[in-house]
Amino acid sequence: MNQKDNRENSDIPTSIGAPARRALDGAGYLKLEQFTKVSEAEVLKLHGVGPKALDIIRRALIDKGLTFANGSETN
Repeated sequence: MNQKDNRENSDIPTSIGAPARRALDGAGYLKLEQFTKVSEAEVLKLHGVGPKALDIIRRALIDKGLTFANGSETN
C-alpha cells in the first residue's frame, strides 16, 4: 500500500502539512481512533509533527468525541 492509498483510507484531516502527514503515514497512523491509544507527547516525538499538526489532530478528535490517551483537550 502506498501513501496515496493510505490517504484514501485515512480519516486524519487533510489540512495537516506534508511533513507531518508523511511522519504519521510512516508511523502507521491512518485513523483518528489510533490516537486514543497514545499521548500527545508520543505523537510530537515523530519527526515532522509539530504543535500545529497536533492541534489539528486534537480538534478532529474532539469533533468525534475522542481524546488522546492522556485526555488532553484544547483550552
